[in-house]
This record gives sequence, C-alpha cells and structure tokens, in this order.
Amino acid sequence: MATGIVQEVIPPVLDSTSDQPPLFDGTTRLYISLICPYAQRAWIARNYKGLQDKIKLVPLDLSNRPAWYKEKVYPPNKVPSLEHNGKIIGESLDLLKYLDSSFEGPSLLPDDPAKREFAEELLLYTDTFGRGVIVSLKGDTDVGAPYDHLETALSKFDDGPFFLGQFSLVDIAYAPFIERYHPLTLDVKKYDITAGRPKLTAWIEVRYVLQYFYGLRPVDRVEQDRSISANQKMI
Repeated sequence: MATGIVQEVIPPVLDSTSDQPPLFDGTTRLYISLICPYAQRAWIARNYKGLQDKIKLVPLDLSNRPAWYKEKVYPPNKVPSLEHNGKIIGESLDLLKYLDSSFEGPSLLPDDPAKREFAEELLLYTDTFGRGVIVSLKGDTDVGAPYDHLETALSKFDDGPFFLGQFSLVDIAYAPFIERYHPLTLDVKKYDITAGRPKLTAWIEVRYVLQYFYGLRPVDRVEQDRSISANQKMI
C-alpha cells in the first residue's frame, strides 16, 4: 500500500483568460476539474500510486473553459484527460486502467482472476448505479435499490472492507460519487444510505480515513458544498 504523503499545493485553475501552458513537451499532465467526480477518479489514482512528482495537475474551470483545451488537447472538451508520451488518454474508467498499467506504484487491481472479473462487473455497473440514484432522487422509485446492490457487492469478499477486499480501482470509481450522493440523498429524500447496510457503512468510514491519510481527498469542504449544490440544481 502507498506511503503517506504531504498535502500538495494545487496549481491555479485555468480559464478562458489564462495563458496556454506548454503542450506535448514531454511533461505528463492530468487535466481535471476540482469538483468533477469523474476527474477525481484519476486524481485519486495518481495520488495513491505516488505519482505527484511525475504527473502534473492542470485544473480547468469547466464553466469558462480555455479554448486551447478543446482545440489542441482534447476535442471532446471533457475532463479528465492525460497528456502522456505525446498522446491524450480520456474517459475516467479507461484512464484508471491506463494509470495503473503504465506507471509505477501500488497496483490498483489484485492478481486473483476472480477478483479481476468481479472488478470488471462492478466497473460496468457504475453508470447504471449513477442513473439509478439520479432517477430515484427525481421521482418515486426505490431510493435504496442502488445501494442494496453495493451492499451485496461489498459482501462478496471477506478479506477486507473494500469491494475486492483490498483497496482497488473499483473503490476509486465509486468513491467520488458516493461522497456526493450520501449527503444529497439525505438532504433531498431524508434517506440515510448507510441505515441497515453495515458493509457500506464500513466502506464509507474506512474510505474517509484512507483519503485523509494518503492525501486522497481531493476537494475541500467549500468545493464539496459547491458540487452538492450543483447536483441539487440538476434534480
């Protein structure tokens, strides 16, 4: 497991008025938004693998994006994206796998074939999970169903509190979203997602400890509140 790290200083957020940084000059850059859960997946993986000195963060203002990002870096104009070895890698789940396979540091996948197979199953479920949560917040569908699925998944392996027993990219894939959905569901539906779900409760508790110790919690409370507020406006 990775060693503890000192909290890094986050670079200034770039917007449409910011100067374009050097591009494709051999520097590895991770383009993110400070409050985007998809971008935070890649950010957490970078930190966990101890790559802070090898991968430079480039925070962007998604409400006022620099034109050069779409024109010269990543035409889909989304985050995260990684500039590495003269190419750009996007899509957060693909980027998690790329970071794990292309860089040194603790592995984010176990060697056990059964766990790797289950990891793929859970990664495929992430979009279904997110849609289920949003639909339940907007209407009268069962709020608890998506979390029941996670509770069952967390019960599959008993060699640790995480989805695959030990910490993996599956936990990283879900963490930024549950960090938002937990208070949001309580606020909108007065529903506590941890009630009656001991595995999910333990996962949330140990995840917070892990994020704090390894410097993996990428947003401070102000940014967290901004993100939750933005989610509330969408439902």
